[in-house]
Amino acid sequence: MAKVVTLINAFGRMAGWNSVTLNLFGRDAEGIAEVSYDDTIDKELIYGAGKMPIGVGEGDYKAKFGLKLYQEEVIAIMDSLPPGVRLQDIAPTDVIVQYTYNTRIYKDIIRNVEFTKVGRAVKKGDKTVEQAVEVICTHIDWNV
Repeated sequence: MAKVVTLINAFGRMAGWNSVTLNLFGRDAEGIAEVSYDDTIDKELIYGAGKMPIGVGEGDYKAKFGLKLYQEEVIAIMDSLPPGVRLQDIAPTDVIVQYTYNTRIYKDIIRNVEFTKVGRAVKKGDKTVEQAVEVICTHIDWNV
């Protein structure tokens, strides 16, 4: 009688934080605590005669990108700038996020990223200093 093997994880090795690489200003950034991004298209059902929708209306596209950096990463970026130049003064740049999944690499590109707000906060007991930097972007190219 053949032995039945039960596969617990049908996907094999799962992607996690250790499989993410973020390329910022032409180099793989190491001092990243968090990264998030998404995009949406505003859509709504359009109604006419009767109770069922007769179509779909489409509105604006919107992309969001969130980034939390360690203080050391922010300092490394600022050290590459001329004195007196702020992060908000940097020209728009593309940010590449790569995920290694088994033997494949999936790459997303967040386009035209600009810093809009930088601040610092640290409290008693913190082992690191993280900075949530606010950024804007124009769009995201998924899986390129």
